[in-house]
Amino acid sequence: MKEILITPRGYANFKESYQEAFIKRGYTLNINTTGKQYDRDTFARYARRATAIIVGVEELDEPLLVTCEDLKVIVKFGVGTDNIDLGAAERLGIKVGRCVGSNSNAVAETALTLMMMCAKQILPSIFSVRSGGWEKLSGFELNGKTIGIIGFGHIGQIVAKLAGAFEMNILVYDTFPISKSVIEETRAVPSSLHEIYRSADFITLHLPLNNETRDMISEPEFDMMKPNACLVNTARGGIVNEEALYHALSDRKIFAAGFDVFTSEPPEDSEWVQKLVHLNNFVLTSHIAARTEEAERNTARIATEKTIELLEQGGE
Repeated sequence: MKEILITPRGYANFKESYQEAFIKRGYTLNINTTGKQYDRDTFARYARRATAIIVGVEELDEPLLVTCEDLKVIVKFGVGTDNIDLGAAERLGIKVGRCVGSNSNAVAETALTLMMMCAKQILPSIFSVRSGGWEKLSGFELNGKTIGIIGFGHIGQIVAKLAGAFEMNILVYDTFPISKSVIEETRAVPSSLHEIYRSADFITLHLPLNNETRDMISEPEFDMMKPNACLVNTARGGIVNEEALYHALSDRKIFAAGFDVFTSEPPEDSEWVQKLVHLNNFVLTSHIAARTEEAERNTARIATEKTIELLEQGGE
């Protein structure tokens, strides 16, 4: 039996548009229509009989992968592959694909939204009015400020174009060379991490979580930042040390932070996120940066096409 396991809840919303491409090739589909993430045992049971998996946030580590004897292809419903053991997949001959660029615009818009919520003190104002108050808090404008974009791929470049509409000064950092044409198009200035930490009014993260980026922003980096700095993370939890973030916000080392991602999701088991939740200068959302109808439809289409492409390359 050739079965495709599809776990992302976003795919289920548009399955009628894309499932026929699998069915006409002789595949049966196991689509998660529960509206909830599969627990480990359920996911493992389904994965062991799958030929291909379109995966969301479920973990595909080596202990699980070695039990998936028929698995040929994994495609991430999105871009970040930190929940997939890429080394184990390669050793086992399992091809891995991503949906590059499918949700870039959605994530970039969310990053700008979080910046504005931080700068305008939207969250404490909401809390004030809801509690019967009418406190008139002062924020500051994005216009003319300096934004530091760490990670200058698809998403980072869109953020730069949006920031250009606010006439912001744009500093960028990436481990990969940035083409001259992209620099000219976005009016960005390639900079070091230290330059961004020391001079940016807004810092936004758009890079993967790996051994090099884990806890890359912690107490020493917060000590470099300006008192009015706003830090935004729509990339991956774990890039910022959450304990250091709590102290930076509570001690007013930085002005505010807006996060869509956390080391533990949902974050009930995270001691420091539970403390962060109660800070008025911390805006948090439930990993929804890519959750737009347009992005989910686009990602479902690309995930389908990429899965079929990789399966056919493997002779399926």
